[in-house]
Amino acid sequence: MSFRLKAAIIAAFALSATAAVTAADRSSASEAAPSVTSLPGTSEFAAPSAGSKPAVNFAAPREVAQPLAPLSNSDDVKADNLAALVDAQGVPEDVEGDMKCLAGAVYFESKGESLEGQLAVARVIINRANSGRFADSLCGVVYQPGQFSFVRGGSMPSIHMSSHSWREAVAIAQIAMDDSWNSKAEGALYFHARRVSPGWGKRQLAAIDNHIFYR
Repeated sequence: MSFRLKAAIIAAFALSATAAVTAADRSSASEAAPSVTSLPGTSEFAAPSAGSKPAVNFAAPREVAQPLAPLSNSDDVKADNLAALVDAQGVPEDVEGDMKCLAGAVYFESKGESLEGQLAVARVIINRANSGRFADSLCGVVYQPGQFSFVRGGSMPSIHMSSHSWREAVAIAQIAMDDSWNSKAEGALYFHARRVSPGWGKRQLAAIDNHIFYR
C-alpha cells in the first residue's frame, strides 16, 4: 500500500470521528435546553445585555376600575294604599323631638280612627308650623296654649309605646313629615270634633271620622 493511500485512509477516519463527536454534542445540548415559552427579559432568562432591546415591551399593569352598579332607591317606600305605606314604615325605635310631638298629637287626637283621619290631624300640625301664623316648630304648635285639650300643664300624658296605636301614630307622623301621601284635608289649619259646633265661619275642607277640617 502506497504512502499516499495510507494518508487518505487516516484522514477519512479522523473526519468521521469528528463528525460523530459533533453530532453527539448537538444532541446533548438539545435535550438539556429548557422547554419554556417565556420571552427574553422575563424571569426565566438572564437580563438582556446593555444596548440590546427585548423582543417585546410590556406596559406597566394598570388598575382596572369597574363601574359601580346603580344604587337602588331602597329609601323610597312605595305603596298602593295608605295602609300598605304605614306597614312599610316598620316598628319605631327611639322617637324624640318634633317627631314625638307630632306622633303624640296623632295618638291622643285620633287614636282608633281611620288612617286617613290620623293623617289629616298630622297634616294640620305641619301646616300650622309652616304657615307663619302659629309656632314655627311641630312641638311649638302642639304645646301652644289653648290649642290641644290633651296638653295639660305644658305636657302630654304618658304614652303606651308598645301599643299598636302608638306604632301606627309614629308611622302616620313619618308619612306626614315626608309628605309621601296626600291627605283628604290637604291645606287644613283647623279641626274640631263633630260633637261640637264652634261656629268658626271658616271654609270646611273635609269631614273625616270624628273630625271636621277647615282652612
